[in-house]
Amino acid sequence: MKKIALLIVLFISVTSCVSTKSTLKNVDDNAPDLILKKDNTFSITQFAKDKKYGYDPDYPINIFYQNTNNETLNEIRFLNALAGPNGEKITYSRLETCCPFPTKRSNMGAGFLNVYELKWEGQKKPVKLYLNIYEKGVLMVPVGLRLK
Repeated sequence: MKKIALLIVLFISVTSCVSTKSTLKNVDDNAPDLILKKDNTFSITQFAKDKKYGYDPDYPINIFYQNTNNETLNEIRFLNALAGPNGEKITYSRLETCCPFPTKRSNMGAGFLNVYELKWEGQKKPVKLYLNIYEKGVLMVPVGLRLK
């Protein structure tokens, strides 16, 4: 009896951490598949007009590509395609993982956003981008950045 009660409490604890409704606003399963260029970066042809795109956890940059086995690889493929506002070379580092949400593309049934900090020469304050490897969406360059 104690084992059953413990399992029920454990189940409730685990499932209560993730909401059953996603707060992500820009998921698009009909978005075109991402294309890799010869330099192993993603081909990006659009520029975001929405200032929230990538800078707000509800509007992350969705970079699902084939599978989620190697999240860092797809994040690097995206970030290496970017440059600063005047074409500056950017450097980036992963700060944290945050913001759980439900997804069908994870064995756990939940996905997380990875937060990256971008820096370039002459910049006053580093910027943070939210990346999502679990969902599809139209891939764009965030406002304030350029293509390399």
